[in-house]
Amino acid sequence: MTDTTENWLRAIGIVGILVLMLWAVEVVNAHVGHRLDLLGVYPRDVKSLPGILLWPFLHGSFRHLIMNTTPLVVMGFFVALRGGMVFTQASILIVVIGGSGVWLFGRAAYHVGASGLVFGFFGFLVAVGIYERSIGALAIASFTVFYYGGMLFGVLPVDSFISWEAHFFGLLGGVVAARVLAIRPRRSEGL
Repeated sequence: MTDTTENWLRAIGIVGILVLMLWAVEVVNAHVGHRLDLLGVYPRDVKSLPGILLWPFLHGSFRHLIMNTTPLVVMGFFVALRGGMVFTQASILIVVIGGSGVWLFGRAAYHVGASGLVFGFFGFLVAVGIYERSIGALAIASFTVFYYGGMLFGVLPVDSFISWEAHFFGLLGGVVAARVLAIRPRRSEGL
């Protein structure tokens, strides 16, 4: 098996595990009448601080999770191609920055769902293309913008039942993660 094939299979496995976890949590959550959603982020409530880490694993319904699954798989796969450690570090930064932003600045409601992580992966992939300026990173950034660029309208406060705050702060978390984790282009020696 070639290194490329192994890398692709590893990336599929990483994203597959994340998606299986999300679906398993939703099955349990649906079984208990979505009471686990109370473990999401409720802004400025100290009892809700653990929600900063839990919010992307909780969803209001199977429909909510279905809407997040495809972009999570596609963009998560591209993040995972960079390696398991980068995927893990980027995901943690996105979840913590996104959840903290929602906790500090969000409106009074429980905020749940992997869409903040999806927006974070979007921000990560686009920002890595800008920071690294390599052909591969720019190609993935272009693909991401072409297929998912319209989701940027999700950072606008349009519908009261959609956490635009999670989208916005997840996106911000992805850009920060890219800044921290991007491979810097080498500067040429000389003059």
